[in-house]
Amino acid sequence: MADQFYLRYYSGHVGSYGHEFIEFEITGNQLRFALNTNYRNEGLIRRQMNLSEAVLAEFKRIVDESEVVKEDDQNWPKKNVVGRQELEILHAPHHISFETAKIGSLVDVQNSDDPEGLRVFYYLVQDLKIFVYSLISLHFKIKPTN
Repeated sequence: MADQFYLRYYSGHVGSYGHEFIEFEITGNQLRFALNTNYRNEGLIRRQMNLSEAVLAEFKRIVDESEVVKEDDQNWPKKNVVGRQELEILHAPHHISFETAKIGSLVDVQNSDDPEGLRVFYYLVQDLKIFVYSLISLHFKIKPTN
């Protein structure tokens, strides 16, 4: 129980191309990823992979170093027509869940009622997304060699 870890991130909106979203979830040693966009008729992309203990430890380190568990989303922008973001983390003994509007840039962060807390969230999400995209790229895109 002490090393229990769960992470889920969702960002999406409903627009002219339908329901577009990115979502990833880590349960146990499984990473599940979904990306839905109808832009250029891309459609739904799903990936699933097993994570090593070293990769799980890196996810935990990223969350720990962000200190996001000290934040509160009470004064963050509420979801709107632009979309919403959700982040849920269970990293014993903490269990946090955040919901806010989609953040377009750091200007949105600065203009919020809680710029410091939202900045922590913004950078954590950026780090997590980059790490997940890197794992997917390494795991699923193999260039043949001659």
